[in-house]
Amino acid sequence: MQTPILVDHPEHWTMYFYGSLNLYGAEAGVYFISPSGDKLCYILRIHFWAYNNATEYEAALHGLRIAVELGVKRLMVYGDSTLTINQFNKDWSYTNEKMGAYYTAIRKLKDKFYGIEYHHVVRADNQAVDELSKLGSTQAKVLDKVFV
Repeated sequence: MQTPILVDHPEHWTMYFYGSLNLYGAEAGVYFISPSGDKLCYILRIHFWAYNNATEYEAALHGLRIAVELGVKRLMVYGDSTLTINQFNKDWSYTNEKMGAYYTAIRKLKDKFYGIEYHHVVRADNQAVDELSKLGSTQAKVLDKVFV
């Protein structure tokens, strides 16, 4: 069964995710926009060694789990990793066993939604969640409206 198209659907949520490495370690962030325009910001502090693609998968996976907990049923997902988005859309296969485990976990969550779409965005359009993720690998003070 094909996932329904969500474009311009009044009930869809939007999720942006980003994960990467820096001098301080692994970092990830997730940013939601509700149908009414409310924004929810999440920082993920990754306390294990991870490479860049794994941080992207961690961000996406945790974002989807948060969406399920929030009761989201229609979701547009945006990320700037060409690899992860193309793997989520089954356009590319994974070649690493660890990526396969992430891929399987992501695919299992698909059934929790009435509709879900994955889209690639250029990094410049993913800056808000990039800034969130940078806070995840540091001990910097986090704004009151950001969940860690």
